[in-house]
Amino acid sequence: MATIIIICAVLLIAFAVYRTIQKFRGKAKDSCCGTPEVKSVRKVEDTDRSHYPYHYTLSIEGMHCSNCARTVENELNSMEGVWGQVNLGRGEAKVLAKSERSREEFSKILARKDYTVTGFAAENQ
Repeated sequence: MATIIIICAVLLIAFAVYRTIQKFRGKAKDSCCGTPEVKSVRKVEDTDRSHYPYHYTLSIEGMHCSNCARTVENELNSMEGVWGQVNLGRGEAKVLAKSERSREEFSKILARKDYTVTGFAAENQ
């Protein structure tokens, strides 16, 4: 019986060491918040800022790690004519849009991933 307990303990420790090494190497399968790791940020094709006359700042609740920030940025960049950049430290996203957008549009798309828009400011030129 003691041998089985020792074997289980050794396996558990080996698994913990393996996961720690994977996390430090950036190859862990999950982020700190338990969501699947997002490999990269979805890039927008049109990066000419002059094509985006509408500017917004979104305060976003629920972002805890860089993976959360990448997920939010990907959701924003998946919207047609929208270019979002997230600042995790401030808990906000700066969003450029080619057409006028509402808080509800942003809230709806981010709610799909369990993030909440807590603030919305239009800074249109």
